[in-house]
Amino acid sequence: MNDDETPDPPVSSGAVDPAPGAGPDEGGADLAGLLGGLDMGSLLSMAGEMHQQISQAQQQAAATEVEGSAGGGAVRIKLTGAMEGVAVSISPDATDDVDMLEDLVLSALRDALDKARSVQQADPLGGLGDQLGGLLGD
Repeated sequence: MNDDETPDPPVSSGAVDPAPGAGPDEGGADLAGLLGGLDMGSLLSMAGEMHQQISQAQQQAAATEVEGSAGGGAVRIKLTGAMEGVAVSISPDATDDVDMLEDLVLSALRDALDKARSVQQADPLGGLGDQLGGLLGD
């Protein structure tokens, strides 16, 4: 090598140096450490199973029928867990007073809606909260 020549750059082994702060030696945490060694395929599989179980729980709630009533059963309203109307039943004795009938229908509807909400809220995750070991909180 002459004095005019610049030294050759060091030969690289082909490894790429991590970005500053990205490696565990520079104070950053690597992705595997953050995930606790979880396999991404396993996570995706678990997510797919959770989606399927939530969907099944929603279908089951939608198929459940609840009945609200008022006036000692003079007015009854049936809804699904998805809050879709199924049936209305009004006793002939309740038709004498229209104002009272309107109040009874409204009261029966509110009763049925409260019961339908209870069906939906009973287990919104379809048992997944227990399976996840409390990760989602109580």
